Amino acid sequence: MTEVLPARERIALAADLPLDEGLRLYERVAPHVGYAKVGLSLFVEHGPPAVAAFQRLGARIFLDLKLHDIPNTVELAAARAGALGVSLLTVHAAGGESMLRAAVKGAREGALAKGHAAPRVLAVTVLTSLSAEEVAAVGLPGTPEEAALRLARLAVGAGVDGLVCSPREAAAFRRELGPTPFLCTPGIRPAGAAAGDQSRAETPAFARRAGADLLVVGRPIHTAPEPLAAARAIAEEVSSA
Repeated sequence: MTEVLPARERIALAADLPLDEGLRLYERVAPHVGYAKVGLSLFVEHGPPAVAAFQRLGARIFLDLKLHDIPNTVELAAARAGALGVSLLTVHAAGGESMLRAAVKGAREGALAKGHAAPRVLAVTVLTSLSAEEVAAVGLPGTPEEAALRLARLAVGAGVDGLVCSPREAAAFRRELGPTPFLCTPGIRPAGAAAGDQSRAETPAFARRAGADLLVVGRPIHTAPEPLAAARAIAEEVSSA
């Protein structure tokens, strides 16, 4: 079984907004949201100061860069990320075993050099935006769920700490890989919310019951008339699940 934690420690705000706006939003919803996810757009524009800004608000940082390059380059980038004191860092499982091992090594060494706890390195399996047709078009055989499980086995064998998958794959990952991998599920949409560009979205309760450790929520909070109320409702649903 996964560890029992307060609901806020299982929710990450996808801060895919202008930095000032993202900081204001996180500050509002922080009573119910423990992580801030700093993704490519924020990091490309602001770099490490974006991470530091959310840390000053007490957020644990999910640095979602989805690193995918030759092993040496990924190791160097992961070391820089570890040195920032982030809690989570993403890489692409499709980068292969050598790259994944390099990412773990770099993240741990970078954190150690600065006196931080090592971040969990999470391998992205199949993007939640990809439909079955798109998965086939990029050359991955089988269903998205089958492709994701193959990549998950590879990544866990390479020593990563966890996996990023859609809520629909989480239960299969738990059955196949056991309780140890930390499972992060984007594509979270409360009942009645628009799916947007997520092809394999599910509700917070579905994700938790499937075994997800961390749920990433963006637009259902960003676009809510009352973001704090939306975050509270999601936290309550996570607790009840």
